Amino acid sequence: MVNTAYTTIEVRWHGRGGQGAKSASAILAEVLFEEGKHVQAFPEYGAERQGAPIRAYNRVSNTPIRRRCGVQNPHIVVVVDPTMVESANPSEGCREDAIYLVNSTEDAKVLRERLNLSKAARVLAVDATKITLEELGQNRPNAPLLGALSHVFTDVSVDAFVEHFVSKMRQLPAPVLEANKRAILRGREEAIIA
Repeated sequence: MVNTAYTTIEVRWHGRGGQGAKSASAILAEVLFEEGKHVQAFPEYGAERQGAPIRAYNRVSNTPIRRRCGVQNPHIVVVVDPTMVESANPSEGCREDAIYLVNSTEDAKVLRERLNLSKAARVLAVDATKITLEELGQNRPNAPLLGALSHVFTDVSVDAFVEHFVSKMRQLPAPVLEANKRAILRGREEAIIA
């Protein structure tokens, strides 16, 4: 879906403290770096506590990235917390053809209407909360969202996300690692595109 050959791709994450948006942003950057891309990953938040709104950002390119400011006009928006569809105005400043990945039980077509998106925009919906509750027993939606992002960054396989996660988190107990692997793969499989 996204071609990084000629441009820098910018990603903006909307989540709440403790949901893993910052970590997912960092993991996305690490996976893409391992695939030979130039990357940036950085959060934007103050002294908020768990549950407070946060933003995180990525830039991805085939050439060195010189910009050092927040992402204002993202190509990709990831909404980690479904309540932020209404409260965070995730389409603010987005390009007409932006891709929205939303953790939601709603159909991608319904989300398109709720966000009032242009016909050029694309929406991927995945119930990442349900997946992590079933696989991990807690609401940590970042793993399924990373799996769903393999639909967007088509030059990186979902296996690259799984392998990176396993190597980075190998200190976790084996059952937790396996549950996260399943969550990443389910995120890929269960994402619905409109």
